[in-house]
This record gives sequence, structure tokens and C-alpha cells, in this order.
Amino acid sequence: MAAKNVGWIGTGVMGKSMCSHLIKAGHQAYVYTRTQSKADELIKAGAVWCNSPAGVAEKSDIVFSIVGYPSDVEDIYFGKQGILSGTFKCTTIVDMTTSEPSLAQTIAEKAAEKSINSLDAPVSGGDIGAKSGKLAIMVGGEESTFQEVLPFFQLMGENIALMGKAGAGQHTKMANQIKIASTMIGVVESLLYGYKAGLDLNELLDVIGKGAAASWSLNNLGRRIAAGDFDPGFFIKHFVKDMGIALAEARKMQLALPGLALAHQFYISAMSLGYEDLGTHALYKVFQRMNGIKE
Repeated sequence: MAAKNVGWIGTGVMGKSMCSHLIKAGHQAYVYTRTQSKADELIKAGAVWCNSPAGVAEKSDIVFSIVGYPSDVEDIYFGKQGILSGTFKCTTIVDMTTSEPSLAQTIAEKAAEKSINSLDAPVSGGDIGAKSGKLAIMVGGEESTFQEVLPFFQLMGENIALMGKAGAGQHTKMANQIKIASTMIGVVESLLYGYKAGLDLNELLDVIGKGAAASWSLNNLGRRIAAGDFDPGFFIKHFVKDMGIALAEARKMQLALPGLALAHQFYISAMSLGYEDLGTHALYKVFQRMNGIKE
């Protein structure tokens, strides 16, 4: 693949690593994030700083974004200095934020009016997947655009799939988050039980992590719990946002998801306890407190 001018907006826990893979592959990156210091490592690696999303779009053939909330997505695409605020060089935009399916559809419609191709492509795999280039990437949009962007996706992920038209990537990510939400309850309850029973948590993980109870969350985040490491691979505050989107979409479908609703309430408790900037596996700390166990 020939080197391209690639725009990147959002250099948080995952975005920074994802963009770095593109730079290492020889692409020239133009970056913007609200806090410029968070882009320092990428700039040292050769990325060029831009003062706005519009500035990124002016210099790039293709623009990727991965930010926090739907409101952030709206701002970087539709704001006064947004990607779609003028007529710029970029011909393709790819939002990799976990956001609302309806917003992905709106972005696709507005982009088409400017003859710009669009994909929604949320990811799963956390900081581990982002650093290793092994993310799952769930894509919504046109087949031709997907094929154009696929070589870039392959630098960031391994499990990459076009799931349908605009918004389908976001719906797929909602299904992913619904599964993770209930799974995480099982992970923390299992390890808390093991702790109270006097078991060594790493030895416990060695056994149950290879049987029917095995899951990505157990084998990766379970190890962090055992080590007392609750640094974020994915922020609790962003997970609460995702679950809120999934519950809203479920209401539109007249679909009852009691397991998701329960997990959402537990994570709201985590937020109220001040854990919003910890990783999703810090739900363990909520269950510790519920059971009167000192952290």
C-alpha cells in the first residue's frame, strides 16, 4: 500500500497506539486532540500537529477519529472547525468511536452530500488490543469504502468485518458491550469468591481460564485484578456511556435486557464511588465494598 496522508483525531488510551501503527507503516499522520500534550509521543514519532479537526481534514486523504462521547463526535464532525465544516482534501472519514448508530447514519448522509465516503468502525480489545494491533473492528458502510480502508484496518486489528450499511458497526459494538457487561459481573464474583475461599487468584485463573469459564475478560482483566492493577484499558465512564446507548437502542426495539440493566446499575455505583477513570475491571472494587472487604 502506498503511503498516504492520514488524519487522526483522538489520542487517548487506545487512539495513540492505533495511530502509531499507521506511522510505523510509513504513513504521514496529521493529528488533533483536545489536549495537545497527549499527542506528544506521536509528534515525536513524526506526526504533525493540527489546531482543529478542520485542519486535519485539510491535509489528509483519509481521517480517522476515536473520541469519548457522541457529543464529542458531533463536535469534531459538525462543529465550526469540524471535519465536515468545509470542503477539504479528505475523501474518506472513519469514526472508530463507540457511538450512537443514528449518529453514524447522520455522518454518512452529511458526508455523502460533500462526496466524502464514510465508515463507522468501533473497536474492541482495549489498550492491550490497541498496542498489539489485534483489535476487533466492526464496520458499517459501503463495501467499496470498506475495501479502500481495509489495509489501514489491518495495521490496527485482526478480526475485521463489514457488518452492513452505515450504523451497523455501532450496532455490532453494542452487542459486544452487552456481552462484556454481564460477563464482567461473573468475572468479579468468581474472583471475589476465590479470594474469600483463600485461593491464590493467579492459580485460580490458571485453571478456570482454560476451561468452560474461559473468556477474554477473565484471562486478561482477571490477571489485572489479581495484581491489584485497576488502571484503565477502557474507562468505566466510557463503558457507562456505551451501556446507556445500548439500553436506549433496546428500548427503541421494545427489547428487554435485564442483565445489561443490572450491570449498568453496578457501574453507575462505580461512578458514584469515584472510580470513573479506572478500568472496567474495577467493578471488583465495588463488589469488595458491597461485601465489607477492605481494598
